[in-house]
Amino acid sequence: MLHDRLLVEPEVDSAERQSTAGLVIPATAAGPKRLAWAAVVAKGEHVRQVAVGDRVLYDPEERAEVDLGGTDYVLLRERDVHGVAQTAQDAGATGLYL
Repeated sequence: MLHDRLLVEPEVDSAERQSTAGLVIPATAAGPKRLAWAAVVAKGEHVRQVAVGDRVLYDPEERAEVDLGGTDYVLLRERDVHGVAQTAQDAGATGLYL
C-alpha cells in the first residue's frame, strides 16, 4: 500500500533551543526554515535508497501526518527525503549521505 512512500516517526523536538553562544531561543521565536529528523518505521516496495530503521532528514512543512494507534507518524515520498544518516559498522560514528 505504501508504493514509493515511507512511514516515519518524527523525533521529538524540544520546545526551546540553545544557540552555540549559549542563548536560549524560545519555541515561539520565528526563525529560518529547519529540516527535521525521523526514524523510518515502514517502507513501500518501490523505495530503493532507504531501509526500515534508518534516520532520515526531511522538510517538516511538506508532510502528511497520520495517527495510528495514538502515535503520530509522517508519510513521505522517497524523493522528499533530503538525507539519510547511517551508522558506520566499524567505527561506531554516524555518517550522512545524500
